[in-house]
Amino acid sequence: MIIRGLRAGAACAFAALFVLTGHAAEVPREMHGSADAFAAAGIALAWGVLRGADEGATKVVVRIVIDPAAFSDVSVTGSDPFTRHQQAMLPITPSAGFVEVRMPRAHFAAFPRTELRFYAPAFPLTSRTASLLVFYLGVPDTTPEFVDEAKLDSYLRARIAQLRGGKLP
Repeated sequence: MIIRGLRAGAACAFAALFVLTGHAAEVPREMHGSADAFAAAGIALAWGVLRGADEGATKVVVRIVIDPAAFSDVSVTGSDPFTRHQQAMLPITPSAGFVEVRMPRAHFAAFPRTELRFYAPAFPLTSRTASLLVFYLGVPDTTPEFVDEAKLDSYLRARIAQLRGGKLP
């Protein structure tokens, strides 16, 4: 009687563990980005603003350096947390080690939440659940603004190198 009870308990515990670990693989690890630069294992990213002739021409730039062995693909989506309406800013794209996304600053009024999704190499490629999701609520307050493309590029390179311990992208 006690043996049967132990077997039943062990079977239930095993089933619960199987269900929990099976679902854990489907849910990406979620991290909140808050500053104009962010680093985690396999990624480094930095934000900058390139001012245009007017507000309509001003772009928010996110440069992402990715270790392709850790994450083979990346996507960027803007969303409205109230209506849940989403807009793909970058569809799932092979990382090739470097990706840059440019968005109109006005985009953030309609889609204040930005989700950067990182996908681990997967075979077959049919199951595309992100393994890491980094989200921002608006453009980070610390994001610097530039009127010159070369100065923006120089800043983003230096900021990412700083995050990566001096290694340039």
